[in-house]
Amino acid sequence: MIIRNDKVIRIREHPEWTGPACEWFHQKWGIPKTAYAESMGACVKQKSAVPQWYLVVEHGQIIAGAGVIENDFHDRKDLAPDVCALYVEEEYRCRGIAGDLLQFIRRDMMQMRTDTLYLITDHTSFYERYGWEFLCMVHSEDGTETMRMYRYQSTERA
Repeated sequence: MIIRNDKVIRIREHPEWTGPACEWFHQKWGIPKTAYAESMGACVKQKSAVPQWYLVVEHGQIIAGAGVIENDFHDRKDLAPDVCALYVEEEYRCRGIAGDLLQFIRRDMMQMRTDTLYLITDHTSFYERYGWEFLCMVHSEDGTETMRMYRYQSTERA
């Protein structure tokens, strides 16, 4: 693993990062901060597998992050939970951080007895490098977009 585990912050264990995380994800994806705050608040309070939020921090700054939510705005509600909002700051890309973060999330979710994860993307080969398989095309909730759905099904034991 390129990123050390001590650089990955689980919001459920570090709720003090909720404010900075909401702002950071909002800046990257344009989703209202209140939506992130609600999801991260549930992550902290419920202590259940979904939702979960993760940050990679270096020198006190967020350099990458992702979440796991029940549905990432697509019409296939039966395919859940979804890894969402994966983002790595541009100056940190091509260093394996995204792959390491995906691996960290998969292992963390396995420990919470969730061994199958999904994600939607418009990338066509990126996730295959990290063990994800293309599953099918799905539509956005409003039906205006078609997106690629990937699945990761673990055969490991936590």
